[in-house]
Amino acid sequence: MNTANLQLEGLYVAIAAIVEALRQKGVLDGEEIERALLRAEALAPVRSEPMPEANIAAIKFPARLLRIANQAASRGENLSFEAMCRRVHGPQGRPDLSSDEYLELADSQDRDADA
Repeated sequence: MNTANLQLEGLYVAIAAIVEALRQKGVLDGEEIERALLRAEALAPVRSEPMPEANIAAIKFPARLLRIANQAASRGENLSFEAMCRRVHGPQGRPDLSSDEYLELADSQDRDADA
């Protein structure tokens, strides 16, 4: 896996922990966090040029992941990064990929990164 992807994974987990701490301290409640993340999700892909849906989904991913973390934390759940990712792409998102599809997707992302 690309080191940058691992660094981003760590960043998402760290931000999720910070958001949870803000909620626990009463700085923001769960609904305020949800609204802020929904706003970020809506604004993130706004561009002057059209963009492929896959790119839009990639831009929205962090806000969606943090919304999952916020919702889980409000229920007292602590989810792993993998579990949060699965929920981001759950029933309303794309279906679960087979091992071969994951490998093909990873290969195409590596090719895109190298281009």
